[in-house]
Amino acid sequence: MPQTEKPGTEVVAPTRLRWWTELPLILLVYGCYTAGRLLARGDTSTAVDHGLALLRIEKALRLNAEHPLNRLFTREPWLGIPADFWYASLHYVVTPVILVFLFRRRAEFYRRARTWLMTSTFIGLIGFTLLPTCPPRLLEAKYGFVDTMAQYSSYGWWGGDASAPRGLGGMTNQYAAMPSLHCGWALWCGVMLWRHGGNRLTKVLGVAYPLLTALVVMGTANHYFLDAVAGVFVMGVGYLLAPYVMRAANAVRIRMTRGTSLVAARSGGTVSPIVSDGCQTSAGERIPSQREPRLASGAEPDVSPTDAGDGAPAPAR
Repeated sequence: MPQTEKPGTEVVAPTRLRWWTELPLILLVYGCYTAGRLLARGDTSTAVDHGLALLRIEKALRLNAEHPLNRLFTREPWLGIPADFWYASLHYVVTPVILVFLFRRRAEFYRRARTWLMTSTFIGLIGFTLLPTCPPRLLEAKYGFVDTMAQYSSYGWWGGDASAPRGLGGMTNQYAAMPSLHCGWALWCGVMLWRHGGNRLTKVLGVAYPLLTALVVMGTANHYFLDAVAGVFVMGVGYLLAPYVMRAANAVRIRMTRGTSLVAARSGGTVSPIVSDGCQTSAGERIPSQREPRLASGAEPDVSPTDAGDGAPAPAR
């Protein structure tokens, strides 16, 4: 007797990765990231209070590395200008390049890596919403920070108020400093380079890129040290949650596949339609209005004694 699978235990083969489905998904996540930064502006005074609280905590713990780095980048243009270009552009370039590399060369790891990155990004959006934080560069001058993006704005495409292209700074949320997704994404890139790069150079870059990004975000006065720590923490939480997110996505995909198969069966694509619609009939019973099969002209039905029934007379000999 053939065995049948229990409902809900069907195994759906992994779907083949296709760029025309992956690209819209990544663009959707980035659109949510941008929209979250725009919508979660928060109250300015609250954001300033949060920024000063972080600064006080760092000074109490002797973790205040922003001041010496910011003074160095302000005093040395050969450091400050490249740092501004790094901050304004590399996370838009390096992260997609590594995603494409994984998609083309490490497809078996791509889905997990992409889910990790996206999950962490959404967690970061929650941080932007619940904890708007004023970056060091927007604090009053008495706190000793200089906005290097504004100081070197004539060298780049950004304006004096944000890292966005000149004239579009007002469209960004400048109080989305906690956590630092610059550092979080850089850590993700570093892990991917270390694990999948394949040679010593990529491993060196995998270590150097997140460390240099942390120095850049502090030296340009865009983030506090604790913002960078929070970015690392968010990536850690995203890494732990990624398997559960993938499991939930697979469950949804299985349910959708099952529903599609059911619709196809009901439409007559692969399964013959059910006449009785779940009703059973006994042997020999005809469904009402069912027509008798036509006999050929001149032919008579050949009825045997067993077919005629118990009460029928036997044929003459």
